[in-house]
Amino acid sequence: MGRTVPSFRPALEHEIESWKDFKRALRPEEQKIFDKLMNFARIHADAGSMSARPMLSEVLFISFAVEQEKKIEALEEKVKKLEEMIKGKG
Repeated sequence: MGRTVPSFRPALEHEIESWKDFKRALRPEEQKIFDKLMNFARIHADAGSMSARPMLSEVLFISFAVEQEKKIEALEEKVKKLEEMIKGKG
């Protein structure tokens, strides 16, 4: 029997490709950010394939959120360390 559901990675690439007109309408610096976000979805493709979400855009958006939350937490930790350094000198 053949597969009735396309494998996830090609389907994800197709979903990303479907956003090409949106990307083209962005400014060049925004296009770089767009590409970075799409790479987040690629990074989390294994998790996406396990989620069995009918809408691939959901996988895109949750991947963005996970990566952005990681960045926020890292920045919060840096701010905390800097505040502690400042308090230690004062």
